[in-house]
Amino acid sequence: MRDRLEASSGLWLRRWTVRDAQSVLAAFADPVMRYQVSEPVASLDAAYRWLTHQSDQWDSGEGFAFAAVDAMDVVLGNAAVRVVDQRHRTGWVSYWTTTTSRNKGIASKACRSLARWSFDEPGLFRLELGHRINNPASCRVAKAAGFAVEGIERQKLEYDGVRFDVERHGRLATDTDPTMPV
Repeated sequence: MRDRLEASSGLWLRRWTVRDAQSVLAAFADPVMRYQVSEPVASLDAAYRWLTHQSDQWDSGEGFAFAAVDAMDVVLGNAAVRVVDQRHRTGWVSYWTTTTSRNKGIASKACRSLARWSFDEPGLFRLELGHRINNPASCRVAKAAGFAVEGIERQKLEYDGVRFDVERHGRLATDTDPTMPV
């Protein structure tokens, strides 16, 4: 299975490695990243644990996380798919970008590339993702990556005692690729 692919000119997706620990630690130092993980990544040891988890998921075929990097191999973000239902070939997509990489189209390009890879390599048919409805930037990423809005899951998430609605998006292997003219 390919573990490196070109997402767009100057943007690559590659498998995470232990040499990315400092970049992971720096990314998770951003308060916006607080809810992206179940265990805080607040130390170099925690960054190594996060990277080890990504590697273990990859090796087991349960999930595939890619570092989004530029031509100089600087980490700009993450695009990942977790296989949630092998029988029905369904995956759950997640993504994030570093503070300096936001609002540049990196997440949507990475997600488009990840989706195509997910359909071609592990053979998934349906990809899903969700975002808090108070996160319009994440919604723009999902739509730009070809994920159709499928509905609202009421009060699905709870952070610091506050419940949030989640907008669900889906993309099928048979959907028109968003980079291709209709």
